[in-house]
Amino acid sequence: MTEKENSNNVENEEVTNEEAVETANEQVQVNSPADTSPEDVIADNEDADVQPGVAGDQAESMSDVMRDVVDITPGDLVKGEVLAIDNEKQVIVGLGGGQEGIIPPRELAGERFDHPSDIVTVGDVIDVVVLRDIKDKEQGSFILSKKRVDQRKIWEELQDKYNNNEVIEAPVSKVVKGGLTVDLGVRGFVPASQMDTSFVSDLNQFEGQTYEFKIIEIDPNERQLILSRKVLLEKEHAAEREEALDNLEEGSVVSGEVVRLTNFGAFVNVGGVDGLVHISEIAHERIDHPKDKLSKGDKVDVKVLKVDKEQERISLSIKDTLPGPWDNIEEELAPGTVTKGTVKRVTDFGAFVEVKPGVEGLVHISEMAHKHVETPHEVVAKDEEIDVKVLSVNPSEERISLSIKALTDDNESNQKSKEEPNKKQEDKPSVKQPSLRDDEEDGAFTLGDQIGDQLSSFMNNDDEE
Repeated sequence: MTEKENSNNVENEEVTNEEAVETANEQVQVNSPADTSPEDVIADNEDADVQPGVAGDQAESMSDVMRDVVDITPGDLVKGEVLAIDNEKQVIVGLGGGQEGIIPPRELAGERFDHPSDIVTVGDVIDVVVLRDIKDKEQGSFILSKKRVDQRKIWEELQDKYNNNEVIEAPVSKVVKGGLTVDLGVRGFVPASQMDTSFVSDLNQFEGQTYEFKIIEIDPNERQLILSRKVLLEKEHAAEREEALDNLEEGSVVSGEVVRLTNFGAFVNVGGVDGLVHISEIAHERIDHPKDKLSKGDKVDVKVLKVDKEQERISLSIKDTLPGPWDNIEEELAPGTVTKGTVKRVTDFGAFVEVKPGVEGLVHISEMAHKHVETPHEVVAKDEEIDVKVLSVNPSEERISLSIKALTDDNESNQKSKEEPNKKQEDKPSVKQPSLRDDEEDGAFTLGDQIGDQLSSFMNNDDEE
């Protein structure tokens, strides 16, 4: 090797060392704390696998360093290393090639935090998206966001769950107009109508609670996420109904709860499915409305009358679980018993009288009075309370014959009927009738006396003429 060549190598080596110092100074200004010297940076580089600015087989030339500088533009998704957290809670991120960016606190995470160290640690390698350039590059070259990258990943995961018809779990954040918001790393909305299977007047009861939801609408581009809890509840209820229908047997007696009253009956929930107790099956006696006997929330025993699995309809009876009104009726109302009753119906042939709840007997028109009765309305009226006498009882046919006239004696009745016309005659003014008999007492006027006087007067008038 010539002397000139050796001189050129020395010059190249000196230039390389100067470049190394300059590069170290740049790294101190960009990547290192203020008290770090260029010598420290060079020493660190000597320990590293890559040693920029150092001559030798492992030395990295300036062109190699420049090749590491990536052309970064807003919108790019890049990796970076957390270098530091400044006093303003901004995270300094190294992007390679001497480039840096900062993550403002609002762009660090979607959830709330007290300090950035709750989210990242110095040395972490994280994915960030470049939002924009910084004109004042003393604190870095770019504004970055970790939150938006995380949210982008969440949207992708949610889209996959929606496509796969999966269920998600999330806490309810707060009540807003028209529904609730939930936190999934991104904001989700649950309409009030989708929170339960029935109307809920107070949504505050759900706030702070965690529930399972089904995604019913998603649009990552519009950042729109609509969730439903109702569809999951309906699915659960459908499974419960199917199981309940399978377990219910006609003729069995089960316990249930009154959930709704209507004009025609009551709906009772038995094992997760609602069955109808018709108004005629609530009590043995006649009732005007189910509320006369039942209230919402009542616990009752019911007998299963019919199960229609295809239509999911169940017919139930309460009265079939109660003691029958005709049980021991012959002992309670033996023939000859006098009791009180209420007229329930009046027909052309008689009146039906309720003598105990669920037991009606017939007073035939012929048993209403000893005298002839044209129509039962002459004797009784609907809802009138009367006394009746039991004539006969037939429990098997659920029939009772009753009588009103049997409460009065026939002779007594006839005597009363005779007395009534005489009494009417007594009420009329008394007129003295002339007697045709000769043996009348003195002072009585006879027919001859009256005619004779008149004839005598007539004759006297003729003689005078």
